[in-house]
Amino acid sequence: MPLTCRGRVRGQEPSRGDVDDALGKFSLTLIDSLDTLVVLNKTKEFEDAVKKVLRDVNLDNDVVVSVFETNIRVLGGLLGGHSLAIMLKEKGEYMQWYNDELLQMAKQLGYKLLPAFNTTSGLPYPRINLKFGIRKPEARTGTETDTCTACAGTLILEFAALSRFTGATIFEEYARKALDFLWEKRQRSSNLVGVTINIHTGDWVRKDSGVGAGIDSYYEYLLKAYVLLGDDSFLERFNTHYDAIMRYISQPPLLLDVHIHKPMLNARTWMDALLAFFPGLQVLKGDIRPAIETHEMLYQVIKKHNFLPEAFTTDFRVHWAQHPLRPEFAESTYFLYKATGDPYYLEVGKTLIDNLNKYARVPCGFAAMKDVRTGSHEDRMDSFFLAEMFKYLYLLFADKEDIIFDIEDYIFTTEAHLLPLWLSTTNQSISKKNTTSEYTELDDSNFDWTCPNTQILFPNDPLYAQSIREPLKNVVDKSCPRGIIRVREESFRSGAKPPLRARDFMATNPEHLEILKKMGVSLIHLKDGRVQLVQHAIQAASSIDAEDGLRFMQEMIELSSQQQKEQQLPPRAVQIVSHPFFGRVVLTAGPAQFGLDLSKHKETRGFVASSKPYNGCSELTNPEAVVGKIALIQRGQCMFAEKARNIQNAGAIGGIVIDDNEGSSSDTAPLFQMAGDGKDTDDIKIPMLFLFSKEGSIILDAIREYEEVEVLLSDKAKDRDPEMEGEEQPSSENESQNQSAEQVTSSSQEVDLVDPESPEESSLNSHPESSESLSPAEMDSAAGISPSEQNSNPTESHETTSLDDECTDLDNQPQEQSETEEDSNPNVSWGKKVQPIDSILADWNEDIEAFEMMEKDEL
Repeated sequence: MPLTCRGRVRGQEPSRGDVDDALGKFSLTLIDSLDTLVVLNKTKEFEDAVKKVLRDVNLDNDVVVSVFETNIRVLGGLLGGHSLAIMLKEKGEYMQWYNDELLQMAKQLGYKLLPAFNTTSGLPYPRINLKFGIRKPEARTGTETDTCTACAGTLILEFAALSRFTGATIFEEYARKALDFLWEKRQRSSNLVGVTINIHTGDWVRKDSGVGAGIDSYYEYLLKAYVLLGDDSFLERFNTHYDAIMRYISQPPLLLDVHIHKPMLNARTWMDALLAFFPGLQVLKGDIRPAIETHEMLYQVIKKHNFLPEAFTTDFRVHWAQHPLRPEFAESTYFLYKATGDPYYLEVGKTLIDNLNKYARVPCGFAAMKDVRTGSHEDRMDSFFLAEMFKYLYLLFADKEDIIFDIEDYIFTTEAHLLPLWLSTTNQSISKKNTTSEYTELDDSNFDWTCPNTQILFPNDPLYAQSIREPLKNVVDKSCPRGIIRVREESFRSGAKPPLRARDFMATNPEHLEILKKMGVSLIHLKDGRVQLVQHAIQAASSIDAEDGLRFMQEMIELSSQQQKEQQLPPRAVQIVSHPFFGRVVLTAGPAQFGLDLSKHKETRGFVASSKPYNGCSELTNPEAVVGKIALIQRGQCMFAEKARNIQNAGAIGGIVIDDNEGSSSDTAPLFQMAGDGKDTDDIKIPMLFLFSKEGSIILDAIREYEEVEVLLSDKAKDRDPEMEGEEQPSSENESQNQSAEQVTSSSQEVDLVDPESPEESSLNSHPESSESLSPAEMDSAAGISPSEQNSNPTESHETTSLDDECTDLDNQPQEQSETEEDSNPNVSWGKKVQPIDSILADWNEDIEAFEMMEKDEL
């Protein structure tokens, strides 16, 4: 937990839901990053870390963990550590005492995971209790019915390696059985697999298919299982799937999810960040051109937002704004550089390192981005950041002599753990299912049994990769957000009336209701006065009417989203800029509906001081302490506007209201915005921001530690540089409004709107969120915004086309403009000085040393 500078221990912190299933009280970060230490040539530290694992780690804990995460992070980490431990022992200097202790621990963990496979299909349960297994009352798990394809299909490398290291064939047999079942359940006409599957019946629960979250590493492990184990059946399966991916999902440079039964139909119009691994897999396959295209598109998105958002739309707007420091793009960058030798990819890697140091680095590590648009942080640094991101970026820049072993003798797991290729030569009597007759006949010219040699195909052409990238240089900047829906030209030519437009729709018009019925759209009146629109395409009068209904639903969602944006304010940022933080800590803050608008005015910078009384509900008794400073106030006992007036009258230049609900956090609570008091608030001229208790305590702890703490109140975090902390900050442009996450499904789409007859509301809303705006008579008036705007999974949607000839940047991302301004303005503060690569890598090695001092804490 890099913001609060302590390890995250399961049960001692507020639950984050499924994210915490990776934590099993088994020193996750320490195990996951063991082989990273050897890659970084930290052999002495590696030896010490192995001793700590053997001394402190206990796998017999009464805790429910994810089978998938435990396999790739813990089992993979132990096997990767064992692989490099025996390598170092053979070299004769380090690990001379080692006697397969990590392997024995891995074997113990493997047996603890085996009960998860006790299903009729052979697919594992998604979770297991390390102490009690499955189904027992004390296990608290075993009732699940579904699992993701990647969860069941990303076991073969670790389980097969465990079998071949130990001679216990049961592990590889179980993993093979799960893969065989997934292969049998593929959709036979499209050769695609869905996202989630019933572990008992084998029925597909989610029938959309892509290369991102839920499926990604299933494809990866088919190809890598062939490389590691030498079994042709895995390559044949991968080639069959890959042909389907390139036929249906790949729409260069995009990779869009489709329906497995109707693969020509897109399932959604957004992409998730996990698909960034796919260019690297294509390099391993030997298909370089589409790898370069997709990688370049992703890089353009990163240049626009500094990081790759968790999800982004086909017109490259932010869909989900988080970024948990995922390493997949760095992985693909490394493999593309290995394949092409193009120094362009070194520049890409340098950009990644610069952005990590400028925007994510904090005193106790690197903090995940809560919102790439504002630069606010989340108090998490997942173990994969050290296991994968450090490893791939170091290898990208390292010379051959910098690595003490031959990296080509190993294959990377999905968690970047290293397994030796000589495992394929071990004698194993694994029973293999004969599925040769099930493979699709493929064109051998497209699927050679060896990777193509690019130097033969494109001899002495160093500009080959550049020639592919060049048309994609401006693909993000030139994208046109899809707004108004295109009306079919053939309708006008035939003299038919254009379909009903969402902006013209009236729920009380019988003619409009009849048109909706014809389009397969039904109207449902809800108890709370809202009206819900639901489309079932199969109920439409014709395919053309169904298409009109689809467009109508998309228009309705666009209208609803637009209105929501007008009513909601985006999050703000509180950035600690004084020593020793220097802008590295960014806290997500709720905005106020009154006072100085930080999106339209220059940010406010000043030292903080607590007001007396702390609640700020009466005239301050310590005006001399807050004059010219940013006042800290506690929530409660009066309205926010009254607090603002009191600190403004005392001479404060801004205010931060800290929640009085102990333990509240922006990680778990929806964005909170402070409302006025029902009166004219034009007299309030200072900016006011709201921090939950957890974020507020970071500032209060800093005051106790350093006494003088300076912060920056802004609409988004600013670049920072420790050597320039005293400079003035530049103005910032208006931050983009929150993106609506609502989309439309192909077969069953719905949108809520307010009944025109409802006396309480008269505006359209797409699943309107509950408001926390209170009346002036109530204390602490405020408005709450649901996290579903940014965090919840949207309904699936079809891609639609635009009528506009001119593009309007609906996202209004300030990153594009700031790049231009900074290029032309030498006085922009914080972050304009770039460290050399050697210095950066040296700093990262120091971070590894600091991590080692933390011993077994889980981050």
